[in-house]
Amino acid sequence: MAAARGQKAVAALPHLVKSLRSEPVSNAPRLRHLPSLRRTFSLYDQINLIDSVPEDQLRFQSYDDTGFNINKVKYEGSLLIIENKIMTWAPKSFAEITAESLSIFKVVHPIPEILILGCGRHIQPISPELRKFIRSTGMKLEAVDSRNAASTYNILNEEGRPVAAALLPCGVTS
Repeated sequence: MAAARGQKAVAALPHLVKSLRSEPVSNAPRLRHLPSLRRTFSLYDQINLIDSVPEDQLRFQSYDDTGFNINKVKYEGSLLIIENKIMTWAPKSFAEITAESLSIFKVVHPIPEILILGCGRHIQPISPELRKFIRSTGMKLEAVDSRNAASTYNILNEEGRPVAAALLPCGVTS
C-alpha cells in the first residue's frame, strides 16, 4: 500500500514541476499564486502542512506587479515585515534601498535572524555599504527577487524562525 502511494507521488512530480514553471502567455497583469514547497513534501508525508499555519501568522498568498496579497488582504507598494507586523516601506526602486531606509533595525529587539530583501522582478547586487549595515545589526541577508522573497518568508515564518522581509513590488525592474 505504501509503495502504491509512493508511486502516485512520483508520478505526480513531473506535472507539479511543469505547473510551477509555467508562465502566463499573455502580457495582461494577473494575480500569480506563489508555489509552495510544502505541497511537494505533502505528497510524500500525506500531511497537508498548509492547513496547519496559525491564523495569527502572516502568509504571502499571491503577488502582482504592484503589491502582495497577505492573509487575504491586498497591500500595494513596498512592504517591510517585522515580527508578523506589516508596514509600508518608502523605497519605490532598488536604488532607494539604503541603510537609512532600513534604520528601524537599529531599534528593533529582538533582532530577526535573517532579513529577506525582495529586490523587485530581478535579483540586484547589494552595495558593500548596505551589506555592512545589515551585518552590523546582527542579521543575515538573503537578497532575491520579490517572488522568491515572499515564498522564503512563508517557509521560514512557518518554521517559527525570527525573520524579517523588505520587499519591493514584483513589477519593479530597477
